[in-house]
Amino acid sequence: MFNARKAVAALTVGAFTLVGLTACGSDDESDGKGKVYFLNWKPESEETYKEIAAAYTEETGVEVKVVTAASGTYEQTLKSEITKSDAPTLYQINGPMGLVNWQDYALELDDTDFAQDLNDPGLALKGEDGKIYGVPLAVEGYGIIYNQAIFDDYFAMDDAVVTSMDEIDNFDTLKEVTDDMQARKDELGIEGVFASTSLATGEEWRFQTHLANIPVFYEYDEEGVTDKEEIAFSYNENYKNIFDLYLTNSTVEPSLTPSKTVTDSMQEFATGKAAMVQNGNWAWSQIEGIEGNVVAEEDIKFLPIYTGVEGEESKSINIGTEAFMAINSEASEADQQATIDFVNWLFSSEEGMDYVTNDLGFIAPFKSFGDSTPNDPLAQEVNRYMTDPDLEPIPWVFTTFPSQKFKEDFAGGLAQYASGNMEWDEVVDIFVTSWATEKANLG
Repeated sequence: MFNARKAVAALTVGAFTLVGLTACGSDDESDGKGKVYFLNWKPESEETYKEIAAAYTEETGVEVKVVTAASGTYEQTLKSEITKSDAPTLYQINGPMGLVNWQDYALELDDTDFAQDLNDPGLALKGEDGKIYGVPLAVEGYGIIYNQAIFDDYFAMDDAVVTSMDEIDNFDTLKEVTDDMQARKDELGIEGVFASTSLATGEEWRFQTHLANIPVFYEYDEEGVTDKEEIAFSYNENYKNIFDLYLTNSTVEPSLTPSKTVTDSMQEFATGKAAMVQNGNWAWSQIEGIEGNVVAEEDIKFLPIYTGVEGEESKSINIGTEAFMAINSEASEADQQATIDFVNWLFSSEEGMDYVTNDLGFIAPFKSFGDSTPNDPLAQEVNRYMTDPDLEPIPWVFTTFPSQKFKEDFAGGLAQYASGNMEWDEVVDIFVTSWATEKANLG
């Protein structure tokens, strides 16, 4: 059987690392220093990355340009930028499937200081030749973020289904509690238990990728594999369980979800209109920065995403990594070296490590960081789950999803289903058919 704990055991030594630095190189190297062009894939971290770039330039005199791809457009943006004369020198590869597409533009990194400093060498992204072409940008976690204060109000109500979060450790209980809270939403002062499901184009990643990770993991686990050319989507009813719960116990009607963005959803949670929202530890900066935020830091917690699979009481949140730092092998040697120096600075200098831990909020998987842990509540929650000996994290297997087109096909089906224009079995057919087609295209 596929061993989930083994798959993420390496992640327990370090947890989140940077989710997207990219660098910028050009042919203009009159000063001999080279340049860095960083193509960032995390819009929510753009301002922090720009601050880091400015600090590095001030210290070293090396230009660092930060460009951020719009949500859901990273691959498209990278394909456009990589062929330019002033192409990204530091970019991100989305796991093994991404390496298939970007191998020709990936520099071998075995001899770099940052690759050699990994807590676990097994975290590196390697090619068929066994050489390192990507180093993890982020080991992170995601699940259902909840507001403890709203739940405490519910627990104090007469005839509450449960009286503590400890009792919610499976889908049936989660559904019973959610349905009851939704019925009492006016008393609780909320507009819905779950924040709106974001299914606007380019905003569906929480559901077409992160939520879909769970049924695919269980299918892999059951068959003892780590990838499949054809998927049965045998746990589709479990996906439907939680997806329907999100839709029917929400701040908005299901038909409105195709117009909702991630920002809409996070704003609803931050302003107290919803008790729960599915997202990852990276959402803390977004929650904290939303104007009108009323959620106290000590009340932000994680709950695993339960879907009704037997034995899920022993499962944890989803923990893994998908983004790997890669350096453009087609960039000039000066730009390559400038980029390597920049990454080394970020993950080994006192100033760089301070940015990573305290501003970006990552627990870096490098020896240089020791046991440094960010202070933000969601980072602390991921660390709590990672170190709980009684719970088994669900690893990120969505890095094996065949393509962005597959994800978009599935997302389109989800939007049609939520709008009432498509039956669930049609959505399942899209998932299965598009998976097989896109996997075949890879060959």
